Amino acid sequence: MAVTLADVAARARVSAATVSRVLSGNYPVAESTRTRVLRAVDELEYVVNGPASALAAATSDLVGVLVNDIADPFFGIIAGAVQSEMGAPGGGPGRGGEKLAVICSTGGSPERELMYLTLLQRQRAAAVVLTGGAAEQPDHAAAVATKVSRLAASGTRVVLCGRPPLEDSVTLAFDNRGGARRLTEHLVTLGHRRIGYVAGPSERTTTRHRLEGHLAALAAAGLDEDAERLTVHGLYDRPSGYDATLELLRRDGDLTAIVAANDTIALGVCAALRDRGRRIPEDVSVAGFDDLPFSADAVPSLTTVRLPLHEAGIRAGRLALGREPQPPGGVAMVRGELMARASTAPPPRG
Repeated sequence: MAVTLADVAARARVSAATVSRVLSGNYPVAESTRTRVLRAVDELEYVVNGPASALAAATSDLVGVLVNDIADPFFGIIAGAVQSEMGAPGGGPGRGGEKLAVICSTGGSPERELMYLTLLQRQRAAAVVLTGGAAEQPDHAAAVATKVSRLAASGTRVVLCGRPPLEDSVTLAFDNRGGARRLTEHLVTLGHRRIGYVAGPSERTTTRHRLEGHLAALAAAGLDEDAERLTVHGLYDRPSGYDATLELLRRDGDLTAIVAANDTIALGVCAALRDRGRRIPEDVSVAGFDDLPFSADAVPSLTTVRLPLHEAGIRAGRLALGREPQPPGGVAMVRGELMARASTAPPPRG
């Protein structure tokens, strides 16, 4: 027997009217109530039906794009590229024509990520694109995998862009390990032996993969003895880069290079070094990751690893619309390119 609105209301211990308000999104509802209702929807696998759901048909024009923070250039570039592909004509009705891209900014919250996936399933979105690293929490990972399977079963294409692969989805995986290893190898080749690292949040897959690449390069050069002490975690933002650099200098005032887990962190690293009277790169070399638009124009221009974010977003959009065939095995690796610029140089002598 099909699950009804009343069944959801009973499970969530609210009225049917409250369930309707939560699902329509047109009325203010307490966050705790909204969470209870969406959990009940998920547990019961409730799907809207009947004439009132005409806009939520399996052939809907809606595509959800989940990002951690739309204000972050990394996610903004990808989301903008996906959205541009949604508006491009291609194939006519039912064959990948124009779609409405809805950008869902999770703020890095696993709970909000699951909420958006539930809402997109209810709206029978034509496709869902999940971007950026995933939260490394076993329960959350299992919940996302279940959501993705349910979306796929209902006819929704699911594309992961920069996330680890999942069944029932297509994945564009960024080579974070390889890119980070090449970046640190570049510094080692220049002669650096005391290299600090500013990592992102420890619970994100992107953070772990980039750190693993850095550590692999240090180990290969026999420089990993102090790697743990010379690694500081923070957020993927400028203030974290600034604060982490001060901590690294406290731990080892003789550092000659600092690698940042992304370019935004690297800006904070550079600011902290300048405030402490360190010249870049004469005293300390700095490197980032992603090659965001400001990186080439920074002073000095930032050595980094270029990920083709715009191109990846376009391809994710095309895969979401079925405009290009899936890669073999459903996974394509997106390689990074080392961009050696003026912020890195051989360490000071003596």
